[in-house]
Amino acid sequence: MYSQIAANKRKTIYLIVGFILLVTALGLIFSLFTIGDPSITLYVIAVALLYATVAYYVSSRAALSLNKAQQIAKKDNPRLYRIVENLSITNGLPVPQVYVMDDPAPNAFATGRDPQHASVAVTSGLLQIMTDQELEGVLAHEMGHVKNYDIRVSMIVFGLVAAISIIADVLLRMTWFRDNDNNNSNGIIVLVGIAAAIIAPLIAIIIQMAVSRKREYLADATGALTTRYPEGLASALEKIKKTGSAVKHQNTSTAHLFFANPLKGKGVTTMFSTHPPIDDRIARLKQMETHQ
Repeated sequence: MYSQIAANKRKTIYLIVGFILLVTALGLIFSLFTIGDPSITLYVIAVALLYATVAYYVSSRAALSLNKAQQIAKKDNPRLYRIVENLSITNGLPVPQVYVMDDPAPNAFATGRDPQHASVAVTSGLLQIMTDQELEGVLAHEMGHVKNYDIRVSMIVFGLVAAISIIADVLLRMTWFRDNDNNNSNGIIVLVGIAAAIIAPLIAIIIQMAVSRKREYLADATGALTTRYPEGLASALEKIKKTGSAVKHQNTSTAHLFFANPLKGKGVTTMFSTHPPIDDRIARLKQMETHQ
């Protein structure tokens, strides 16, 4: 378990570095081909980071609101609250705010910029079909996200993806409105601008998917390490595989937060999913069982 946690942390760092390099490259293209001043790159990077920071601070409440999560007290669901409290004590973390979503699909998510501002939300469907050990496995996974600051990472990455898309759109528009002093050079600039505007957001999304999948594996490993019972989490995933995890209120902007993919559809949707295949997650957990 420890080796898997360490490996996933390293891979996430590499992917974040790749993100920063992509923003830098896009900023350089933006400055050279539209304004002609490479120093503008620094301003582009600053704007991207500022946008990501703002998104990071406001996204937590937005995620809870968009998914119609309702905060509960301990008396509203003692079983759920007790498991969250026990896991918080085990991890040495503050008890997060607890929310429930009225949805038959078994799913959950955690949000919050740090352990002091964390929230966990579960669907009514998850509470209905999971045993205590399975529910503990799912919540240990979500508390793993909190413990590993995964939400901070995912929110910053999400903000950078949005910033890259905005910069690419501006780049594309500015290429069309350049002075046509030299038809040949202008044509090359337009082609470079179009290519950058199309390719950069696509690469950004691919990096976001990779970061999100690595954090899911990391949360699985952390959750299994917390409970010392990988079977509980594996069993929960088996149930979700059979019943499906798509929620009623579909929202692509918060899909990366969920325990299992909350979106409907296959094909391209699955290809660009923020979640690794359930079968692969189960296989890794079963491998942990044999190495305990």
